[in-house]
Amino acid sequence: MKEVALEKDYNSDYWENKYLNNKTGWDIGYIATPIKEYFDQIEEKSVKILVPGAGNGYEVEYLFNNGFKNVFFLDYSDFATQNFKKRIPSFPDNQIINENFFSHKGNYNIIVELAFFSSIKREIRKNYASKMHDLLSEKGKLIGLLFNHEFENDFPPFGGTAKEYKNLFSPYFNIKSMEIAYNSIKPRANRELFLHLIKKQI
Repeated sequence: MKEVALEKDYNSDYWENKYLNNKTGWDIGYIATPIKEYFDQIEEKSVKILVPGAGNGYEVEYLFNNGFKNVFFLDYSDFATQNFKKRIPSFPDNQIINENFFSHKGNYNIIVELAFFSSIKREIRKNYASKMHDLLSEKGKLIGLLFNHEFENDFPPFGGTAKEYKNLFSPYFNIKSMEIAYNSIKPRANRELFLHLIKKQI
């Protein structure tokens, strides 16, 4: 897939400054409850998992500490990547990836979405859906959370609706679930959709 260039306002320097200036409102400081409870039900710990836009990597840390040793951290920000390495020194270096998601090559059983999609403008959301399809193995799963409302701003986070998301993902995935998450943290109650998509063969 041809590399997608992110808008100059939202390149690696943009996200670097967010971390340096402690403007990381998307970061709740621990693994999101719906994602935790999803993985707590999975017994097959050898699955290969990617967390793109991993940030401080709380999802990666939780999975790794709970037996999912084949989990990969990916982030565009060098600061976030180095911070994760320092915080979790036991995590394998070869499973930490510092690059543009759209340049990444790999093959995964599960990809975790959390606050990454909302950083991407609508103009390239189709590229996101297509790239997710490319990175997943046969019957691979995209799971996670999407905001189900709009934000009154012209900068990340960007929101959307379930109808919009279904139109976006349907060409690439069978939609097993896209419903309001019942176990979101209190500040995000009724504002998140739990996403469970299964790769189509196209």
